[in-house]
Amino acid sequence: MNTNTLEPPIPTNARRRFPRKSSAARPSQRTARLAGRALLLAGIAAVTGAFAQTRTRAELTFPDLPGFVTLRCDFHMHSVFSDGSVWPSVRVEEAWRDGLDVIAMTDHLEYLPHKDDLGANYARPYEIARAAARPLGLVVLRAAEITRGEPPGHNNAIGLTNVPAVNEKDNALAVSNAFVQGAFIFWNHPGWKQPENKSIWYQEQDDYFQKGWLRGIEIVNGPDYDPIAHQWCLDKKLTMLGNSDAHDPMAFDYGSTPSDRRPVTLVFATTRNPEAVKEALFARRTAVLSQGQLMGEPDYLAPLFQGSLEIVNPEIRISGKGRALVQIRNKAPINFECRLSPKLPECDVQEKAVFVAGKISLFEVRCVSDRVNGEQEILLPCKVLNLLVQPNKGLSTSLRLRIRFEPAS
Repeated sequence: MNTNTLEPPIPTNARRRFPRKSSAARPSQRTARLAGRALLLAGIAAVTGAFAQTRTRAELTFPDLPGFVTLRCDFHMHSVFSDGSVWPSVRVEEAWRDGLDVIAMTDHLEYLPHKDDLGANYARPYEIARAAARPLGLVVLRAAEITRGEPPGHNNAIGLTNVPAVNEKDNALAVSNAFVQGAFIFWNHPGWKQPENKSIWYQEQDDYFQKGWLRGIEIVNGPDYDPIAHQWCLDKKLTMLGNSDAHDPMAFDYGSTPSDRRPVTLVFATTRNPEAVKEALFARRTAVLSQGQLMGEPDYLAPLFQGSLEIVNPEIRISGKGRALVQIRNKAPINFECRLSPKLPECDVQEKAVFVAGKISLFEVRCVSDRVNGEQEILLPCKVLNLLVQPNKGLSTSLRLRIRFEPAS
């Protein structure tokens, strides 16, 4: 988001100043040269090693849904061509490292603090990013942020064909020009600058919604989740999005663990290209990943959950009223925090279970009936607390197990 302030960048030729030592404490010139050379080589090795380590890609492993590929996306970020502090190609490699498939460069049209250095070239962020993305296999969408006061707030237009045509002083005309280009338009961080940071649906939003211009809302912007916006998306049938809104280098604000990585919009597209991404956005086939949670509709969260779990030992056997340990692999990049219905006619299970991201977790099942024999499919009712189908409501689904019950020996 545009804070209308910009911290001055640290000059690349800046030097760290140290106190001057007395002449008695100075080493000989030869010793100083050797020490300096050793420090230089050590510095080069450290920088090279760190650079090599960071140029790796984290895999955000979510399953494809039936008929769709799951794409990891960030549709809100800035570069030096507006109020960001990095070059567009840096945004591309950051996205590649973070396991993303699709990004949109959404530089502001109105706020250009680096204009004296770079001019007002609205086409360049996309051109630079697209060239950098091609060898990495990332998809880049041509986009821009239409920045106004509150209301009407800020809107991103994704999939533009002519960015300069959207640079109009009248906000309604700017949004209309984006709409006629076929762009997908969504409302950014609706709670920003609102009383108590609570989102308000203004008349301007209603006008854009009624005209079909407004098609989505950020329910997550940076680290902030907005339950009001989440409920609006459900009530008004708008697309849910979660984006970084990055201005500084990504590592300044986000890490690599589930709780501190950048937010991601999962898009369920028919194929991996810009047109398919736009089609999925208009069709509302999205979910939002943020801080170890997934937000979305049950039609998408349920198959994501089911497709992420694998029974490692499918031959589950229980003798008499004994018990068995089930090994469940979670291939997703987040934990699944589950609450189970512990007592069923055939068996008993633990009430709470956490299936840890990228690991195999043990899960205990105990037979409670003497009259159960043979192989049966057991559906364990399960609520996944960190998969939100609406604010404060977890996904209701089931764990499917096949168990062979055998008489006690």
